[in-house]
Parts: sequence; C-alpha cells; structure tokens
Amino acid sequence: MPPTLASLVHHSALKLTVRAGEAHLDTPVRWAHVSELADPVPYMEGGELLLITALKLDADDPEAMRRYVKRLVGAGVVGLGFAVGVNYDAVPEALVRAAQDEGLPLLEVPPRTPFIAISKAVSAAIAADQYRAVTSGFAAQRELTKQALGEGPEGLLSVLAAQVDGWAALYDASGAVVATAPEWAGRRAARLTADVERLRERPAPASAVVAGGSDNGTDRVELHSIGTGRRPRAALAVGTAAALGTAERYALHSAIALLTLTTERSRALYAAEQRIGAAVLRMLLAGEPDHARAVAGDLYGALLDAPFRMVLAEAAAPPPTGVAPSGGRPGGGALLLADAVTGAGGPPGDPVPVLIDVVESAAARSGEAVLVVPDGERVVLLVVDGGAAAEACGHYAEALEVTRSAASGSSGGPDEELVIGFSAPAGPIAAATAFKQAEQALSVARRRGRVLVEHEDVVAGSVLPLLGDDAVRAFADGLLRALRDHDATGRGDLVASLRAWLSRHGQWDAAAADLGVHRHTLRYRMRRVEEILGRSLDDPDVRMELWLALKATGA
Repeated sequence: MPPTLASLVHHSALKLTVRAGEAHLDTPVRWAHVSELADPVPYMEGGELLLITALKLDADDPEAMRRYVKRLVGAGVVGLGFAVGVNYDAVPEALVRAAQDEGLPLLEVPPRTPFIAISKAVSAAIAADQYRAVTSGFAAQRELTKQALGEGPEGLLSVLAAQVDGWAALYDASGAVVATAPEWAGRRAARLTADVERLRERPAPASAVVAGGSDNGTDRVELHSIGTGRRPRAALAVGTAAALGTAERYALHSAIALLTLTTERSRALYAAEQRIGAAVLRMLLAGEPDHARAVAGDLYGALLDAPFRMVLAEAAAPPPTGVAPSGGRPGGGALLLADAVTGAGGPPGDPVPVLIDVVESAAARSGEAVLVVPDGERVVLLVVDGGAAAEACGHYAEALEVTRSAASGSSGGPDEELVIGFSAPAGPIAAATAFKQAEQALSVARRRGRVLVEHEDVVAGSVLPLLGDDAVRAFADGLLRALRDHDATGRGDLVASLRAWLSRHGQWDAAAADLGVHRHTLRYRMRRVEEILGRSLDDPDVRMELWLALKATGA
C-alpha cells in the first residue's frame, strides 16, 4: 500500500504529533511538498502532505486560517505539517480550530525533524510500494503464463481473478461468454453482453469501464478487447469492488498480453485451417469427394460424414435489372479460391464477418466442425445439417430481419444488408449441386429483399413471386397492351376472356360458362386475340407467356 498519514505518524524517527483530523489519518499520501506561499493551491495536484512554517501567514488570525485551510481542502491536500520552533513556538490555536472544522489532518513537526526527513520517508514508502507492486506483478505474470500454457484461458482467468480480488470473464468474437472465474461469475458476465457488443464495434485495442454485473450493480467492471486486428477476436471483463491498484494493473495487462498472443497464434492456425478448407471445397466442387476426404482428415472429416448444408452469404447491393446474379464471376459463378484465404477481416459494420463469428462460435461451443471459405465479397460455409452452426445462422438472419423491418424507413443502403442462401441437405458427392442450390437461394433472397432463403422454400414455393421483377412487368405490359387498348374501346373484353380460357386449359364450354357468354362468342374473341397479337394460341409457349403476363400484371 502507498504511505498514509497514519504510517508517517507511527514512523518512530519523525516523532509527529496529531493536532487535528484524527479520523482521516488513513488517507494515502502521494507526495510531501514544502511551500510558504500564502496561496499554494495553484501548485497542488491533490494528495499532497503540505509542510509549512507559516513564514508568510498570519497563523493567529482565525478568519485568515479558515480561508487558508478551506482552500487547501478544496485543492485535495490530504494533510498539513506545521513545524514548531521556527516562526511559532507552538501550533497556533486559530490553525488548529480551522483544521478541525474542515476535517484536515494537522501534524505538529518537532524542531529536530527537518522537512527533508519527512519527504524522504514519503519517497521511500512510495518507492517500496512500487517495488512491491512490480515484484507482485512479475510473480503474477509468471503464474499467468504458467496457467495459460498449461490450463489455457480458464486457468489464466482463475489466477487473474485471485490477483485482483474479484472476478474475470472471457467473451468470444460473437460476444458470448466462454469462460469465467470463479464459476459464480457467469451470471454477472452474462449481464454485460450489451456492453461487450458496443466494445466490439470499436477498433481494437479498445477498453471501457462500466458499472454493473452484480445484483446491486456495485461492481466496477473493466472491459478490454483482445486481438490486434481491426475487429477484436475476444473481450476480457474484470470485475472488482474498487479501482485496480498498481499490482492488480500489472496482472491485468499481463493477462491481456497473454490472451492476445494466444489469439494471434489462433489466428495463424485459423488461416492454415482456411487454406485446408479451401482445398477441400475445391475438390468437392470438382467432383472429387474421395480426395476431399483425404485432405479433410480429422479437421473436417466429421463434416463430410454427415449431411451438410452449403451456405452462401454476401453483403452487396442487388444486381441491376437484367444482370444475372453471377455476372462478372469467371465461369458463371465459380469460386475465386486462388485468393480465398484472407481471413474474416472487414470494417466493424460489415455483416459478413459478424455472421462468420456467430457461426464459428456456435460450432465451437457445440464441438462440431464448420468450413468457412471467403469468396471475394461473399463467403461460402459448410455447416452440419440441423447443427448448432446452421441454427445460429438462422437465428442471426431472423434478428436481422427484425432489425431491417424496424428500420425500414432509415437511409441504410443495400450494401449494408446481408443476404444468405441455404442449399438442401447434401453429401460430398452432391456438393456441386448444393453449391448451385445455394446460389439460386441467394439470388432469390436478394430479389425478394429477404435476409435468408432456403432452397427447399424456393422449390416448394411458387414461381409467381419471381414475376415481380421490373423487366418481367415491362414485358408483360408490352405483350398485353394491344389487347387492353382494344378493350378500352368497348368492343369486347378480350383480356378477361383470355384469362378465363387459359385458366380452363382451353375448354370452351367451361370458360364460356365462367364468363356468362356463348361458346361461339368466346371462340370469336380468341380469334381476335390471335389476330391482334399476331400469334397462335395453339403454341404452348405463347399460352405460357400470356398466362405469366396476366399473372405478372394482375390482369
């Protein structure tokens, strides 16, 4: 501990006597300073023991002493040492009363105790406290390192919690709690998820001090991001009852450094895993499942043994009207695997890296494999069908849907949005088909303004929602315009007649009954349709185009 007024009073060589402020002797002393100025306040920083002889003070004037002492207390001076036998034979009563009124400790310094002796005692105590803090910090660093190498993050957190006399928690890249010490701290750590999320939005390294965690909210919690990249890979929370001292601060910084080293080592391993994952995916798409299994080994082998889902995700604006979703990609959307292994970097607001964090964290917690391969502006994932990673992806998409609906009137551009396409469950042999399915689902999600679309939904659904495209509506309007112009003259209802006839598959009697006209009238109208359009209704392609045009325009 730093020196206090009490430790100076008990210092046998100083022989100081307390004349006022006995209740505040446990106050730490940051320094001892000598000043004979009538107003030394401009030169004080707070925490000082001020030493005076009252050379320029009227120490017998009660009003002058009241103002003097009040200024000292306001400046944060923690004690006043008055040397007797220099200008005054005893401590003036006016000064004693003023110190008592303000609660300022007043120490009488005897003639045989020079001020420099008090300054040396304070300096030596501060140095000793710093030495103890450094020594304790090095000891904590050795123990933290030992635990980090032997027991991992859990052991490191246990040592850190003991060093700071509080609790510690580690969060993964998605903001989920992965380890706490002691175990009872899990509940407190979970309450800080929102604060951790805000910290993750800031470039690393970042830190924050928040109040909370405990049931009564009295914990003082420090949050620190872990990692050296633009986006933190983890976060550390340390909760204590009071601010950290020097020794505790050394321990905390050592823990942050060790966790950062562990994270960076994990990042290198992660990059190596991604290179293997890219090779596995390349082989699967090339129709070489046996070679893919051989390369996957223990790392991704379990993923290939169970039905998996191929997932494509991107954060990009929808393509211009008439441009295929895979436009601009070599080979009609082939993977750009040559430069695929670039990590999950990106600006803090990019939803693709966030999705990767969510999926990988869920997979890690459940112990299942997940394959992640960046592909230009999008990412390809292989996740276990029905597994934790697939479920986490779905939950994240649902949360984005809710957020998007709530902020539908905001100015967020389409490049800030995420679209995800899920394939049907597949195995290694059908990987190429699953990739095409995921691309198709991604295209539909982009077209419909949805966050996530599964291929099963596209297959089981209707083609009609796809007719909402501007180009399709323009084609439909052009195809039916001549018929509408004819009907506008009042010479017949060709559009309604065409719809009835097509809906009844060309059955004259049934369609005529629906319209309430004679079948010969309907036959005449259909001949007029053929004459106006210049196309034969016997052609199935013509009937298909007309039916889709009617559906697209709602005619």
